Amino acid sequence: MLVKLIARVTYWIGIACLVLAFGFRLFNAMGYEFTHFTTRGNTIDFRSFLDASLLFLFASMASSLYARLEP
Repeated sequence: MLVKLIARVTYWIGIACLVLAFGFRLFNAMGYEFTHFTTRGNTIDFRSFLDASLLFLFASMASSLYARLEP
């Protein structure tokens, strides 16, 4: 039950991060440079959201596989 909830939530967070990364990259391609957020270390840009979307989508796949294999 909880594993399926984790799979659903991580899937939708991954999709949201993917949409944000695509939108930021689209605006970046049109010449708008408002996608870089300054932090103490590196800047946060579309690549950070793309990496986060991959992380959440892989977690979703692992959770759903675990739920299917669970007896």
